[in-house]
Amino acid sequence: MLIVRQNRVGVQKLFRRFGHFSLIVTLSFSVLSAQQSFKDFKKSQTETFKAYKDERDSAFSNYLKQEYKEYILEESKALYEKQKPITIEPAKPKEIKPVGPKISIKIRADEKKEEEVIAVPLKQAVLTPSEKKSKDISFDFYGLNVGFDLADGIKKANFYPTNQTGITNFFDSAASSDYEPLLLDIQKLSKTMNLNDWGIYLLVSKISDNTYENRDNAKLLSWFLLSKLGYDLKVGLDKKHIVLMHHSLKTIYAAPSCSFGEKKYYVLSDYAKNDNGRVFSYKQDYPGSTKPLNLSLDTLPVLKENFESKVLTFFHFEKRYDIPVSYNKNLIDFMASYPQADYETFFNAPLETKTYKDLAVTIKKYIDGKKASEAMNFVLSFVQKSFKYEQDNKQFGKEKVMFAQETLYFEKSDCEDRAVLFSYLIKELFDVSVIGVKYEDHMATALYIPLDGEKVKSGSREFVIADPTYINAIIGETMPKYRSIQPQSYIIVKGRM
Repeated sequence: MLIVRQNRVGVQKLFRRFGHFSLIVTLSFSVLSAQQSFKDFKKSQTETFKAYKDERDSAFSNYLKQEYKEYILEESKALYEKQKPITIEPAKPKEIKPVGPKISIKIRADEKKEEEVIAVPLKQAVLTPSEKKSKDISFDFYGLNVGFDLADGIKKANFYPTNQTGITNFFDSAASSDYEPLLLDIQKLSKTMNLNDWGIYLLVSKISDNTYENRDNAKLLSWFLLSKLGYDLKVGLDKKHIVLMHHSLKTIYAAPSCSFGEKKYYVLSDYAKNDNGRVFSYKQDYPGSTKPLNLSLDTLPVLKENFESKVLTFFHFEKRYDIPVSYNKNLIDFMASYPQADYETFFNAPLETKTYKDLAVTIKKYIDGKKASEAMNFVLSFVQKSFKYEQDNKQFGKEKVMFAQETLYFEKSDCEDRAVLFSYLIKELFDVSVIGVKYEDHMATALYIPLDGEKVKSGSREFVIADPTYINAIIGETMPKYRSIQPQSYIIVKGRM
């Protein structure tokens, strides 16, 4: 017989025939069930973790179990100390004095480029519809359909509980799984696509995001895979969520950073910093994983072709010129993902072969046979007048340095974007040494050529100013505002590719 009574505050009391004894039994049974459930959980975890695939993982797992320390995330440096000008008044047009030898542009003969060598295996890497269904995960990676199989231990890995112990549990599950085939597939595809460190980071992030819906699990898988690939990164906890921090020798701007001894680590993924900017992490590195993230883009990734075209129009001494150019939209999308790296990264990245040839063939028609000063000023005029000027914050909502390839794609650009494009064209077309010239709120270039004009000195050499943002200005002419100002720094641009 079941009797239900209420006390004065309305709380129900259940009594059976044996009264409180029955309640005690019930509670005891509940406690035992909870204990048994936890024992089952521990048992399943122990069975999963009983064999590591890598002898380093046992010691590292012990590191993860040690007490985490508090680290403070620092505000990152700004690319510019002052806001760039909202508008820039053009210069008064000037005649160009013909100086120097006559120009004859040589467009380098078609060599068997790396992207051509890789073209066949790249096509083979594309999944058929049936192959996509047979893979554990598949997704689009800049136009390429790729798929990967996942070990059971990785599928089951889970950030639970949501604290330091959960990180260890996730690591142990992944480390004791058959993860090597996945690593080999990542390395193989990275080589096929000629991915740099940033490309590998993006590929691993895509794999992780497609493996788990939970963002913390995805970040932990990225941490595990990148560590196994030799990269130096750390995992931390901000409240109850995962924070990944990547070591870089060069500054990454607009990214929170944390110092571990003399090394600096940057947070690159989406991150909502708490009020105190604190993370809790461990000091030890994963054994043997010492490679810093290098954002250099000395050679371009080989992506599936998705070419589009446009015509850039400008006037040079009242004559109209049309410059057709084509670009791979997949490459534009890849470049758009880039963080705010150091200036050398952008100044030293090449144009895609087809894009450069489009430009070079057309420009050659207009400058062959002219004196060097006329030819170089024609290219300067092209960069000055083919794009509208716009601050990055208005165009993108943030500071963004564009690669030369991106500047050709977008209708608007600002000073450093044009400096990057002009420096690439001038060194490739004329084999001339060039540097970036950075002021606190502006970027120009300077050329190592025997022309008259305003100069800057870098090292033991004098360079003639050429400003791709100062419309109508010729080589040797500086904006009035900067004539008496010493540049903050110079960006070294490597010689012709």
